[in-house]
Amino acid sequence: MKIFTSTQIHELDNYTIEHEPIKSIDLMERAARVLTRAISEEWPDNVPVVVFAGPGNNGGDALAVARLLTEQGYQVQTFLFNINGHLSADCTENKRRLMETKRAKNQFIEVTQEFDPPHLERGMLVVDGLFGSGLNKPLAGGFASLVKYINASQADVVSIDMPSGLMTEDNTYNVRANIIRATLTLTLGQKKLSMQFAENQIFIGRLRVLDIGLSAEGIAKIDAQYTMFEEADARQLLKPRDPFAHKGSMGNALVIAGSYGMAGAAILATEACLRSGAGKVTCHTPRKNVAILQTAVPEAVLQIDHEETTFGETVDTEDFQSVAIGPGLGTSEQTAITVISQIRRTMCPLVCDADAINILASHRTWISQLPKEIILTPHPKEFDRLEGHSADSYERLSKARDLSQRLGAYIILKGHHSALCCPDGHIVFNTTGNAGMATAGSGDVLTGILTGLLARGYSQLDACKLGMYLHGLAGDIAATVVGEESLIARDIVRSLPKAFLRLRK
Repeated sequence: MKIFTSTQIHELDNYTIEHEPIKSIDLMERAARVLTRAISEEWPDNVPVVVFAGPGNNGGDALAVARLLTEQGYQVQTFLFNINGHLSADCTENKRRLMETKRAKNQFIEVTQEFDPPHLERGMLVVDGLFGSGLNKPLAGGFASLVKYINASQADVVSIDMPSGLMTEDNTYNVRANIIRATLTLTLGQKKLSMQFAENQIFIGRLRVLDIGLSAEGIAKIDAQYTMFEEADARQLLKPRDPFAHKGSMGNALVIAGSYGMAGAAILATEACLRSGAGKVTCHTPRKNVAILQTAVPEAVLQIDHEETTFGETVDTEDFQSVAIGPGLGTSEQTAITVISQIRRTMCPLVCDADAINILASHRTWISQLPKEIILTPHPKEFDRLEGHSADSYERLSKARDLSQRLGAYIILKGHHSALCCPDGHIVFNTTGNAGMATAGSGDVLTGILTGLLARGYSQLDACKLGMYLHGLAGDIAATVVGEESLIARDIVRSLPKAFLRLRK
């Protein structure tokens, strides 16, 4: 699924109107009927409704919803804010239609100057139709005061398309106190970019994406910088397994991981790599980790570092199809020097995670020495160490995209909606995963999955997309068994077989 900018959303609306063909007012009516159906599924008709409509097309949607709810027997009070004496054409038409509904007319107030706010309390529903995806600056003045008044109430709030005050993409300089905090957001067509960011969830509440029949041809033609990777995409990427395969033809992977006291990171990454289909996995680890790794992952080959407790010698990678470096390595100066030496001499696809990223952050001149198409998998704090503090997720994502293009690297910015930044500037959001995966070792599992897929022969792009999806899907499967609270990284590894099976069905 594509994620469009506010400009592209407007472009898609116009394309639908021109090519269906359909009048804009009829497209708005179609949207209003879908919105009304969704609202009536959530709240019965004995719930008092207060509709706040702005002067643009979001307000037009809200006025149409007010009329349709009234026709279904809801008690609806509607406020249309026409402060500047100018309504959009479709908002004007829906005002006229609403006024023709006698019961609605008695409960309609057009606000042009003074506004006496209605009493809002628990058990009531507010329909927020003030501003939608076209908003390009923070709310101020009377609208900001109205938002604060709504947020201070105990009423449920359903926002049409976007919570008013929340912009579609960049909210770095927004005034967060002046954004509606919705109970439910009913967004039209596709998710918006700002809905992918953790700090905006307090405004969005529960989210439903409603299909209003926008042109499929128009969606296909518009080139989106942001997309969402979904189950159908994952199924399409999954390689068949040759019935005559042998371990030599399924790829040989190397995992450089673990220091004394951090053997667990090496275990998780190595087992995840094996579970992702690699024919053979070698784990390079310090001598003191040998006994626990031989016991925990007997299927792996161990390559023992000459150091007792740290990573201290580089490895010849000629016989490997993929290499992972970083989980649990530590950041001592000796390890740091060995890590950059290893990165320089590795010629096959490379995944760089955890302490390898922390080492690069503290030796910034080394970043320019990274090979093209390297895969970096930082969580937000690790990325901030690389590129400096970011005010919010949008700024961090923008920096990750720029770094990806500058280095020619694939950067997976980990989170609830992990984002893959590609060297061509395209950003892919993952759609699987849950809050239970916020647990130590989860990232090590992702590293192992990516390395296993690379060994199997997937390209860096396909390994990243499919690896993110499988990682999150395994976490979702694990959560159905142990719950989110009790989920640990080993549960993700144990659920990988079921994740593959689900995609194979």
